[in-house]
Amino acid sequence: AGRVYAVDMNAAAIERLKRKAEKEGVKNIYAVAAAAEDTVFCEGCADIVFYSTVLHDFKDPAKVLRNAKQMLKHGGKLVNIDWKKKPTLFGPPVHIRFSEEQAASLIKAAGFRIESVNDVGRNHYIISAQA
Repeated sequence: AGRVYAVDMNAAAIERLKRKAEKEGVKNIYAVAAAAEDTVFCEGCADIVFYSTVLHDFKDPAKVLRNAKQMLKHGGKLVNIDWKKKPTLFGPPVHIRFSEEQAASLIKAAGFRIESVNDVGRNHYIISAQA
């Protein structure tokens, strides 16, 4: 059993996660309410860093991605799922979304090697990259 690190600016969301983990008997989650730009849990300790529909929300996504690279073991994986840059019935405004190309460029600039970029349904894409 490994360890799961979670960070969110929303303290209430972190508290909900902690309560649910405690209720389920999950003891390997370390969660903090903080900015991802300011959070590095460890150096070279993570096998995977996973972002789901949040990269566009960070004030400094390039710094967040550099932090992810710092936390990953050599050869570790970064997985980013996000909204396609097109109008949808729900989700964030189109003007703040990253296209697949924009996100891949940010990820590469942080020192990752892009492994794949794929569609996930009509509204999302997934990028897998290696540290």
